[in-house]
Amino acid sequence: MATTIDGLSDQQIAELLQQTHVIALLGASAKPQRPSYGVMAALLAAGYRVYPINPGQAGEEILGQRVYASLDAVPEAIDMVDVFRAPDAAMDIAQQAVSLGVKSVWYQLGVINSDALAYLQARSVPVVMDRCTKIEIARLM
Repeated sequence: MATTIDGLSDQQIAELLQQTHVIALLGASAKPQRPSYGVMAALLAAGYRVYPINPGQAGEEILGQRVYASLDAVPEAIDMVDVFRAPDAAMDIAQQAVSLGVKSVWYQLGVINSDALAYLQARSVPVVMDRCTKIEIARLM
């Protein structure tokens, strides 16, 4: 099996996905050609409650879901933050997720930040890095 930056096994990823119900999708886009749009559609189709986060579109809707400006604006406890942002934003997101009591953080393909990974792991927050939720759900669920 290929080595992954997060060190998680397929079983650990599958368990995390099974324990997750509420996802805040950070970097959501209303543009169908954007990866975050397709992933959000797949998450909704898989039965997750998804809160799109995009400050520029707050109050609007993406795929029928109200868009929020920030993680702390989501009206219920967040199980997972699914991150579509540049790697340099990863640490700030990790710190905010910990402060909000988010259960796990998932950084999408190409979002690699070893400091954020170490920060979350040191706090026993499950973290997935450089993987796509849509791909892993199709592969493991």
